[in-house]
Amino acid sequence: MKKVPQRQCVGCREMKPKQELIRVVRGPDGAISLDPTGKKPGRGAYVCREGDCLRRAQKSRALERAFSSQIPPEVYEELIRQRGESGE
Repeated sequence: MKKVPQRQCVGCREMKPKQELIRVVRGPDGAISLDPTGKKPGRGAYVCREGDCLRRAQKSRALERAFSSQIPPEVYEELIRQRGESGE
């Protein structure tokens, strides 16, 4: 049986299977974007698809801390769009 990679959500701090989370990445150029494939180079942070986790991460500035930089509002808007596409 193959081991499923686990990652921690920055909103709820729970360990979940990697494919259930949305990856946000800060690339080598410093640009912050979503990484639907999970293969972009750079520092990654993961957020649950649940609305509560996303709101909690935004309110607590968890992504800002993970990347030590400001997160553009477009990234949060794209996260909300991605969450909607997942069937929630």
